[in-house]
Amino acid sequence: MRVEIDINSGYCFGVEFAIQMAEDEMDHGGTLYCLGDIVHNSMEVVRLEEKGLKIINHEDLKKIHDAKVLIRAHGEPPETYKLALTNNIELIDASCPVVLKLQNRVKNSFDQVKEKNGQVVIYGKPGHAEVIGLIGQTNDEAIVVMEEKDLESIDWSRPIILYSQTTKSTKGFYHMKSLIEGRIMQEKGQLIEGEFKANDSICRQVSNREPQLEKFSKQHDVILFVSGKKSSNGKALYQVCLKQNPRSYFIENEHEIKEEWLKHTDHIGICGATSTPNWLMKQVSNYLLR
Repeated sequence: MRVEIDINSGYCFGVEFAIQMAEDEMDHGGTLYCLGDIVHNSMEVVRLEEKGLKIINHEDLKKIHDAKVLIRAHGEPPETYKLALTNNIELIDASCPVVLKLQNRVKNSFDQVKEKNGQVVIYGKPGHAEVIGLIGQTNDEAIVVMEEKDLESIDWSRPIILYSQTTKSTKGFYHMKSLIEGRIMQEKGQLIEGEFKANDSICRQVSNREPQLEKFSKQHDVILFVSGKKSSNGKALYQVCLKQNPRSYFIENEHEIKEEWLKHTDHIGICGATSTPNWLMKQVSNYLLR
């Protein structure tokens, strides 16, 4: 039996950067808090907690003073930075540069479009940490859409500027763009110049994983997709594998592997999400080759 780990799987730059910052800070000693799970992978969170990282939520943050708090790759809304100043909190800002750039674009667009009574629409998952940070740039006025039914929240009489959560599917974004264009045609009879602008703000390091995984999934008898159950990116990329190879299985660690999956199998492929550590995929590989 041959086992191959997908060389393109594993941490994206933003997650890797955040974890490295956390480990470097903990090496200096003292308590380091992290606002939310540093990565949507429970096994990696446990590993870092054992090194001393303390996970907190926004309610906890209000009670903390004179401490160090890490902002993870997803980014944070302006209110978090204001609270940190009030509570004398030193922020270790590990926000992904791609996310920070998008936050600035959303804020600038919001400032411009509100002069025309326009609205910012974000294609993303409601409640996702990155999306919360993005709508925070608009005084929480941005409209979040993920499915066609969410379009009912849009005021079709006003100009629209569309952005995407950086980790969403490219196909999904352009599908949403076409749905919005269709509704504008339905409501106004035509696409009026300047009334709708769509900005593809998806991270290409993430979106390029899809074609890479399509190819990888076809090359193996069985695919073991390793990801945390909280990872939106993991759920989406697993569907890419499953579409190409029906013998694809979503696992959080090697203990979830079932022996019947591996019957009549010569070649197993191991891959994962942008939040999946390489050490975890190697651990799965070692388990199979034991």
